[in-house]
Amino acid sequence: LNCCAFNSFRFLVKGGLAGAAVYVAYDQGLLGSGIEGAEALKKAQETLPPAIQEWTDYLGWELPSTPKIDFSLSASWNKGVHTVMSALSAAPSRACEYTVEGWKYVKDLVK
Repeated sequence: LNCCAFNSFRFLVKGGLAGAAVYVAYDQGLLGSGIEGAEALKKAQETLPPAIQEWTDYLGWELPSTPKIDFSLSASWNKGVHTVMSALSAAPSRACEYTVEGWKYVKDLVK
């Protein structure tokens, strides 16, 4: 294979893998609503540890135990949205306060 054909082949393989990853993410509900994403995360947390344990037993590896994480994706998302919306709703009054303080500072410099 010449260089151009090899680069084209690499591009096709990478594009195929990226497309497959997007398809799997969409198929598993990761690109849906927050509730669908939380359900997909819960399903992954239930499925992955037994699969990893099976492979480590097969290969003869010993992995440390995984820490238990109590994390609610939808609650964290909702808290983040609430924080951003609170900041945006307070932005006009904060901008006004900062403008008044700025004008006072400029007036004090001019005196």
